[in-house]
Amino acid sequence: MSVRKESYFWTSYSDLMTSMFFVMLVLFVLTISMLHYKMVKTAKERDATAAQLAKIIQLENSIKKIDSNYFQYNEEYKRHTLKNINVSFLPRSSNINDINFSDLERLLEAGRAVVNFMKDAKRTIPDAEYMLIIEGQSSKDSYPLNDELSYSRALSLVNYWKTNGIVFDDLPCELIVSGSGCNSRFREYPDVVGNYANQRFVIHIIPKPGNFLE
Repeated sequence: MSVRKESYFWTSYSDLMTSMFFVMLVLFVLTISMLHYKMVKTAKERDATAAQLAKIIQLENSIKKIDSNYFQYNEEYKRHTLKNINVSFLPRSSNINDINFSDLERLLEAGRAVVNFMKDAKRTIPDAEYMLIIEGQSSKDSYPLNDELSYSRALSLVNYWKTNGIVFDDLPCELIVSGSGCNSRFREYPDVVGNYANQRFVIHIIPKPGNFLE
């Protein structure tokens, strides 16, 4: 009788150990599979991040190809702006004809240069997008409508371009018309009352890397 009980014990013990071994084996295989999946996922994410970074660098560098006859890079503000074009308005005026004829001609060429740059960018970097900001400004004086005036100055350029066939509707470009009054950091110095060089608009072209991070 005791022999039979002992036989049952070892048989049950053997079954228990077999079951435990099977459970441990399943857990081991599951752990290895999860680790492998995690490694593959991490590698893919790393490759995706590297590809995104490469596209962002390509986008940042693309702006260097814009026509240097009309635009120059400002290292302090990290942006491209108009070059050698006097766009000062008369006091409290937003009439584009305040700007002399030769500078108006250069403004047209600058607008065409932006269009050509955007077209080239669309061909070489399909996902590229830029912000084209026309920022109107005003000099520091007591005029209470400087914010509205500065916006009107920016809008005058956009309308001048449109009148001459320069539009950005089909280009990878978000056009923003803004007026900063006398509050912008990007100004002519000394930024004091009477510095009429700030009665102007400024053109900013800024890459938008956010599309590469989606």
